[in-house]
Amino acid sequence: MTDFANSTPSAVEIIRRENCFQGFYRLDRLQLRHELFAGGMGREINREVFVRHDAVCVLPYDPQRDEVVLIEQFRVGAMGKTASPWLVELVAGLIDKDEQPEQVARREAQEEAGLDISALWPMTQYFPSPGGSTEFVHLYLGRCDSSAAGGLHGLEEEAEDIRVCVMAYEDALQAMRDGRICNAASIIALQWLALNRAEVRGLWS
Repeated sequence: MTDFANSTPSAVEIIRRENCFQGFYRLDRLQLRHELFAGGMGREINREVFVRHDAVCVLPYDPQRDEVVLIEQFRVGAMGKTASPWLVELVAGLIDKDEQPEQVARREAQEEAGLDISALWPMTQYFPSPGGSTEFVHLYLGRCDSSAAGGLHGLEEEAEDIRVCVMAYEDALQAMRDGRICNAASIIALQWLALNRAEVRGLWS
């Protein structure tokens, strides 16, 4: 059995880093070398990295009604890849430098779905695309009352146009199986809920 903690290389030498683009996001180009599994340092390589704030994603869940609250919005990256670039997703937002992930979760639930989150359950943390992006995602389950959820939401100054949809737990799982829910955060969150739903309902009901 491999002991990853003792066998994984750790040395990275950054030779040069330059900023290629600076807008809402940033793109940097790095020249670097890193330690090899076989030992010693590898050859010099060039890599571009998409630099962005870390993110928070929340799956609002009503344990009494066994319903999840999801949102629909336009995503430019999905154009030409799916039948429609309006995707069904989790509530989500970027972390400003002075915010904690839990604060972002509650703020975004209110801004994007008009929901008050009464409790947060940390699900997991992950890198969505570490081969070329610095983004790190904090994923939460948020306890909510879904009875009055719905309507259109979002901040006008951020050009957000968001529609809220309430789905029964089983319907959301089927939408994931059918490929109608096709983004990583939503799939991970729904699979986590499938594994932990009995415990969640026991503690939150």
